[in-house]
Amino acid sequence: MTIAALEALTFGLGRLIEAATEAGHRLCLLTGDRDVYRHELAQLPADALDIVDIDTHDEAACADALAALPDLRGLINSTDTWSVPGADLAAKLGLPGPDPSAVRQLRDKSRVRALLYERGLSGSGARAVTADPSAAAEILREIGLPAVLKDSSGTSSRNVWPVRDEQQLRTALTEASRRAFNGRLFAERFFSGPVYSAETLGWQGETKLLGVLSRQMSPEPSVREEAAAFPVALPEPQPALIQGWVGRVLAAAGHADGFAHVEFVLTKDGPELVEINRRIGGALVGEALCRSLRTNVYEAMVDTALGRRPALLDAVAGLGPDRGPATGFVLVYPERPGTLTGWTGLDGLRDFPGSPEWYPTAVPGRRVEHLSDQRGCTGIVLTEADTAELALHRALSAAGSIRPVVVSDADRE
Repeated sequence: MTIAALEALTFGLGRLIEAATEAGHRLCLLTGDRDVYRHELAQLPADALDIVDIDTHDEAACADALAALPDLRGLINSTDTWSVPGADLAAKLGLPGPDPSAVRQLRDKSRVRALLYERGLSGSGARAVTADPSAAAEILREIGLPAVLKDSSGTSSRNVWPVRDEQQLRTALTEASRRAFNGRLFAERFFSGPVYSAETLGWQGETKLLGVLSRQMSPEPSVREEAAAFPVALPEPQPALIQGWVGRVLAAAGHADGFAHVEFVLTKDGPELVEINRRIGGALVGEALCRSLRTNVYEAMVDTALGRRPALLDAVAGLGPDRGPATGFVLVYPERPGTLTGWTGLDGLRDFPGSPEWYPTAVPGRRVEHLSDQRGCTGIVLTEADTAELALHRALSAAGSIRPVVVSDADRE
């Protein structure tokens, strides 16, 4: 029996193979670029999974490839980019999966924002705008300042502009006029406060909060993610309040089954949504969950793909205080664009506390151009500790010793 994955997140493939094997299935990965999984594949036996090299943006070709797999029982889609075609393919092939219309709704950030505003679950509506400085007056009138401009179907913090004054607004609209969008440009209110994400698992409308992840963002105007830690220790009664809030938000947005990664700002008035991702968290969030919950949480991904209630829902309920280590991780960016030639400091990681581990996201020879969002990340340092706070301190210390070495075009002359 086979479970297929239509692409996957950069990390977690090994965990997913273990989960599929435990369920008695063979994992098959459909990918248009197996280099994305270079680090994971290097740790695995050559025959650990089947790989179909295919243009995963070609839905018809993917449908044919999936139909040819022996005894296909489920389709896993853990990315934002392929969430809609993944839902369409599952429905076309008669496999368990989400309602494609619900997935389309979740992929439209402006639609979700407007829906939550209508239901009293957000303090901001959404305004679709033209990517042109002429839209400034409309944004000032309908949304006000501070505001955020973003791509309704964006990923990796691309095409996001926080603006605090009229000059910033016009500059952002000018930049937006030169960009390509996955969806359309829209404006919403900017909410002040630290950013977190609620990591949840659901089944038929029941939502379980697995924990809260901290998220350290870069100074404005960039919006790239710098660091994270899990699980955050929040004072009572905040965990219960966030559990109730995230359950209401996901129900209103139409997400009933599987993982969700819900980013929010914890404002002085309570949580406010940033965005909903109908998947397990990216970067090393999945690994953080596995370590903290002392189990392979990817088994829940397999359960959901097979159309059955995830056993993890009940396991977490009975876990109590017997959790595993907390984790912190830091994304490592170069100081300038150019061609990556390697890193200095990796050999010294063993000297730091917290058992630091290095997860490369780029390979020497790759051009690094976009430093204002996650595309510029070259690797991640992960550490452990008894608390998320201490784990993050350890990760920041260790990551501070790593320097990506890039060669600019000027250096080559």
